[in-house]
Amino acid sequence: MMTEKAKKVADRLMRYVQVDTQSDPYSDTFPSTEKQKNLSLLLVDELKSIGITDAYMDEWGYVFGTVPSNTDKKIETICFCSHVDTAPDCSGANVKPILHQNYQGEDITLPDDTTQVITAKQHSYLTERIGDDIITASGSTLLGADDKAGVAIIMQLAEELIQNPSVKHGDIRILFTPDEEVGRGVDKLDMTKLNADVGYTLDGGTRGSLEGDTFSANAMTVTFHGISAHPGYAKGKMVNAVKVLSHFIETLPPIGFSPETTSGAEGFVHPYNLKGQLEVASVDFLIRDFTTANLEKHQQVLIDLAEKTLAHYPGARYEVAVKEQYRNMREMLDEFPHIEANAVEAMKRAGVEPKQDLVRGGTDGSRLSFMGLPCPNIFTGEMAIHSKHEYVSVQDMEAAIDTCIELVQVYEEKG
Repeated sequence: MMTEKAKKVADRLMRYVQVDTQSDPYSDTFPSTEKQKNLSLLLVDELKSIGITDAYMDEWGYVFGTVPSNTDKKIETICFCSHVDTAPDCSGANVKPILHQNYQGEDITLPDDTTQVITAKQHSYLTERIGDDIITASGSTLLGADDKAGVAIIMQLAEELIQNPSVKHGDIRILFTPDEEVGRGVDKLDMTKLNADVGYTLDGGTRGSLEGDTFSANAMTVTFHGISAHPGYAKGKMVNAVKVLSHFIETLPPIGFSPETTSGAEGFVHPYNLKGQLEVASVDFLIRDFTTANLEKHQQVLIDLAEKTLAHYPGARYEVAVKEQYRNMREMLDEFPHIEANAVEAMKRAGVEPKQDLVRGGTDGSRLSFMGLPCPNIFTGEMAIHSKHEYVSVQDMEAAIDTCIELVQVYEEKG
């Protein structure tokens, strides 16, 4: 039987995921899709309805609100943050959430596409969630628990704190961001509006995970320039940029250099977008590593391979463009050890076993940490993200709410 708190957070998530908020990496607007604001405006209304009187959305789509302090102590202001957008990797339109009550380890066949089957063999975390209530999509879309589970948790947390004044805490700031999935989640964020001292993103996976290490990340584009000629008279003249690029891609190391062959603390180089015509062809890479200095080493590998490629195509040339995306927040969090220590203590009080973990990606917290808001990542239960197999345990979300309730009290007690 679900508790009342679990029912409420499950209902919130299942409502939120039905609002299409997919972001667009190729848009030059902010937010990248206007439809993200549809959920943000809904959240503002709901925050006001539970008693958050200062809730509002700014011109960029950021949602702010405050659960005011109910203690006389002067303590740090905590920000809880989640993002409203869903990943471009998989459709987020017309999501049909399904609640599977009292999961018992069976395969979950998704009804809108019966070839989509979520199995415990493929998703081993499900074996730890026997007896939980599991929410999935219907087989034709992602679910959007990344990160609407985090949004639902923060919304329910706010309601719990407003309704239970016996839970002592300082000022709690709420932040919902757009465009996290395309790496722009805090591009337009005004830190003076946020006005917080420490932060926690709610955007993690398995129960108990506390993530203070993210990748450091760059984006890199390698562009090859060929020589155009009429194909009927091209002998000895044409240098086909598409073929030059294809040769270059073929020389990438097959093992230990790619997402599909790395895990844990290993970095990778990921080609994810190709564009090509006879005269110009390019490939976009994601460069990732937990050690920032290794990014240049990975980039140098690509440069060396591009140089070797040119030896096979006289007359061709190449150029590279590198853009910094985010850095491992560990570099900042080590200066404020109490932030993670307080989260560990809160989890233990909530009956959750803490697990220090790595994020093989980034969060808004990565950049927030370098903008003056040290910000590790707390679990939500979201799993198999960016895919049609995405799922979340309602009881994981409830455990995250309980953790945050304990967390605000830890800060108050130590104030």
